[in-house]
Amino acid sequence: MANTCRTRAAKVWLWRWRRNPLRRHSDRLEAWVVLVTWAFALVVGVLAGLATAASVEHGLAEERAGLRAIPAALTEAAAETALTTTSGFRGDDKVWGAVRWTAADGSAHRGRTRVEPGSAAGATVTVWTNDKGRLVAKPATASQVRLRAVFTGVPADLSGGVAVLVCGRLVRVGLDRRRMEQWDVEWERIGPKWRRMTG
Repeated sequence: MANTCRTRAAKVWLWRWRRNPLRRHSDRLEAWVVLVTWAFALVVGVLAGLATAASVEHGLAEERAGLRAIPAALTEAAAETALTTTSGFRGDDKVWGAVRWTAADGSAHRGRTRVEPGSAAGATVTVWTNDKGRLVAKPATASQVRLRAVFTGVPADLSGGVAVLVCGRLVRVGLDRRRMEQWDVEWERIGPKWRRMTG
């Protein structure tokens, strides 16, 4: 049985940084472009992610600062069980209940909020209001704020890094185009001599 010989070019790592008579100025320039691009992608990505996360945390903290937790009374008994959707999802196991409360300025208000199932009429519950006295959802906890910051910071991190990598790739495409133009000029000079030698 005849032996089959497979030839495979060995990949030479960091070849643009090694001394080589065939290495062109554009190869050295491209090596620096790659290095700087990856360094900037890392730095810009991290800074974009951190800035976005900090912005989200700051925004949620400001939003929470404008809310007030006040006691309210149920005006009717709450349902015994939470509604279950057709998919079987029950959410947070709370039910809607009608409540009344007194705002800081003494005005009476009524509304609906989420309460524990089976709560009796007249039971005291905590509701959250904004600076105009309107009912709002309970603000995010510290762990929820951190989670939101991560979920917004990571995409910003990735998109910032990718934007820098795309810019670096565009620079490399320009270098490739320039190399092709240089090869065309060289071939116009060498081509006629080459044809005479082989003709």
